[in-house]
Order: sequence, then structure tokens, then C-alpha cells
Amino acid sequence: MQFIFRRPSLVGIGLAFGLSAIALSPLAAQETAPAQAEGAAPAATVDPNAVVATVGGKPITEADLILAEGELSQQFARLPADQRRAAALSAAIEIKVMAAKAVTDGLDRDPDFQRRAAFLQERALHGEIVQKEVVGKITDEEIRARYDKEVAAQPAVNEVHARHILVKTKEEAEAIIKQLDGGAKFEDLAIEHTTDPSGKTSGGDLGWFGPGQMVPAFEQAAMSLEPGSYTKEPVQTQFGWHIVKVEDKRPKQPPAFEEVKEQVRSAVLRDKYFAMVKELRGAANVEIPDPELKKAVDAAEGNGE
Repeated sequence: MQFIFRRPSLVGIGLAFGLSAIALSPLAAQETAPAQAEGAAPAATVDPNAVVATVGGKPITEADLILAEGELSQQFARLPADQRRAAALSAAIEIKVMAAKAVTDGLDRDPDFQRRAAFLQERALHGEIVQKEVVGKITDEEIRARYDKEVAAQPAVNEVHARHILVKTKEEAEAIIKQLDGGAKFEDLAIEHTTDPSGKTSGGDLGWFGPGQMVPAFEQAAMSLEPGSYTKEPVQTQFGWHIVKVEDKRPKQPPAFEEVKEQVRSAVLRDKYFAMVKELRGAANVEIPDPELKKAVDAAEGNGE
């Protein structure tokens, strides 16, 4: 059973941008720090204020190192774990000395830089509030309740356990059906005649499948059969001509909670994020003077629906 989570009308790209900004918060940086290697001794508690290096008398702390590792995690991904810490410190030192040079040269007073810096600060604050007010407040109880709601909303459907014999022509298929009518065993005929390579060793067994997993004509034929029966007329698909036999039917079971827990968590996160954005934007005085741009924004956010 596949969950279908409905997306609110607000623009989807806003969520992608918004959640990506979470990575700029200190908590997220700690979460993206390299995981402890299996079998390694438990890591000692780290004092975030502990100084690991100084540059021109200014300290680089353990907290700075964690941020550097989080921000540059993709670049460090291929490094052995014992080298990542050194690489992060090296990167932090480079950032410090280059930033100091930029200040000396007056680049921090450049209007373009100040605009970018202001935007990045706002983006970091955006990520921080999402982390603290949305991500950090999602509970296992909420996730379980959402899972139960989605399961209850799914329509009841059957899945079938079927076999098939695939041949190239309708005449071949009709001849096989006559043999079945005469009492021949389906599995034996599948091994002898099917052009499906896997069916040669399994007696045409396809296992269990539900709606949407087979091509339409084949699915329709399988779903219409009673257990133990086979198609009396060949079924044509783009693969050739099939004789289909249904071994059994059963109600399709939903995926176990643990299998889809992270998917459900993402849905809860998305809905909470959109609800917060909608509330805050509704209370804000947002004006877009350009009518064409406003129209495009409204369309992107679904406000024109």
C-alpha cells in the first residue's frame, strides 16, 4: 500500500529551500557530524567552548569545528574518519585568515557583500526557527497518529498471487489453454513453453502483486479471476500473449510503521512547516508592486486555484 500525502497549496520549492536552510543551524551541524565508526569506543563528551586553535589570537573552538564539518560534509565525505577532523580544522583556519584579509581590504563594507551577508543571516535564522519550532517539536506520537490516519484513509484493495505463461503468438496461447482445459498442469506448461526466463524455473510464478504493478491488460485479467482459475482467452500486452492463472487473493496489507516512519515524519514536518509559513505570511504585510510578478508568485504558491 502506497501512502499518498497531499501537499498544501503553498509553493513546494519554498519547502525545499526552507528545509535546506536547517543545515545552517548549529543543531543541524551537530547532527550531520560524521557518525561514530562501528565498534569504536564511545566518543568523549566534547566541551563546545574548548579551544582547538588560535588564528591571530582569535580562537577556533570545538563548536566552530562541528560547524565546519557540518557545512563541508560533502567535501569530507570520502575522507577517512580520522582525517575529517584535521581537514575541518584546516578549512576553518583558511576561512579565518581569508576573512581577516577581506576585512583588512574593506570588503565587509561593500554594499553587495552586506546584502549577501544580511540574506545569509536571515536564511540561517529561518533554519534555526524551523529546527527549533518545527523539527524539534515533532513527536513519535504525532508520527504514529499520522500513519494510522493514512492507513485508515486507504481504500481496501486486493492483491493476487498469480502465474503466467508468455508466448509470441495468439495461436500458441490458444493451444496451451486447450491443454489446460484437458487437465495439464499449469506449472509444467509454463516451464515448457513460456518465453519469460524467470518463469522457466518457477513455473511462471509472479508472486504477489497489487494494483498498478503490472501493465493494465494483464492486471485487469488477473484481478478478475477467482483463485484457482485461469484466463480462457489469451491476454495481449506489449510483451506478447499471456495465459494468466490466479493462485490466491488477499487484502493488501499496509506497510509496517517502521518501514515508512521516516516518510511519515517528512509528511508531518512538511505540513507543520507550511502551516507556520501560512500563519506568518498571513500576519505579515507582503506587497508585490509588479502585477505580473505577483500573478506569477500567486500561481506558483497555488493562490490562484
